[in-house]
Amino acid sequence: MGAQLRVYRQKIKSAQTTKKITRAMELISASRIYKAQQRVAASTPYSRAVTRAVSAVATYSNIAHPLTTEPERIDRAAVVIFTSDRGLAGAFSSNVLKEAEQLTNLLQEQGKEVVYYLVGRKAVANFGFRRRNAVQQWIGGTDLPQVDTAKEIADAVVAAFNTDYADGGVDEIHLVSNRFISMIAQVPEVVRLLPLEVVEGVEAPAENEVFPLYEFEPDATKVLDALLPVYVESRIFNAMLQSAASEHAARQKAMKSATDNADKLIKNYTRLSNAARQSEITQQISEIVGGADALSTAGNED
Repeated sequence: MGAQLRVYRQKIKSAQTTKKITRAMELISASRIYKAQQRVAASTPYSRAVTRAVSAVATYSNIAHPLTTEPERIDRAAVVIFTSDRGLAGAFSSNVLKEAEQLTNLLQEQGKEVVYYLVGRKAVANFGFRRRNAVQQWIGGTDLPQVDTAKEIADAVVAAFNTDYADGGVDEIHLVSNRFISMIAQVPEVVRLLPLEVVEGVEAPAENEVFPLYEFEPDATKVLDALLPVYVESRIFNAMLQSAASEHAARQKAMKSATDNADKLIKNYTRLSNAARQSEITQQISEIVGGADALSTAGNED
């Protein structure tokens, strides 16, 4: 009984230590998620405004720009995957990787070759374990994205998009990341970044409504050449910020569950420890009473 009691006490101590760690990580994530939400809120209007500007130029001009025109044939697609650098965030990274795998299967069924650009150590580790190649990868700072990193990613994918297929270029670009909805919900989503697929912020004129007239200076082609790199960078940076906010929310939720589980373990082991202690006391009392009865019987015989 004594050995069993020591085992329970060691388990209680271990669970209490784990609870302190998970509780601290939960509080850290809770303190960081507010700033991450503020950065998302500050970035989203700018990203939408740039997208509307690009949409307006693409919609109300008669030019056939390669970055807004659907190519006749798509042979190679680029997929940019945003994961985290650290674990202990539940299914945050695995959900994104599953979504990327489903997208890969869909693109391959359409006869397209898929190349990857990876953001985050979890994506890099996953591809390394599965022995899959990536064109380029970025690690570090996924919980606090920087504009310079977004610019590097944007420059890399735009350069690949502007390169011919025969020279290793791509015909379309997809982003796979977690979108922050609330503290409870973070949803993995796929967005086709280029060519511009959905016109955002430009409504079609109603019946009997005069169609708006646009003039572009110096011309629509140069306006698109100037706007599209900014558009790509803003959308990528917004996706990184959404992913960072989702990472903090997922980690807080995971650490809250771990803390609750540690509490349950402590209660269970405490109950078992008390039962073991009571059994040990009962056994000791039984041995004392048994010894006393034996002495009493021996004295009466004498």
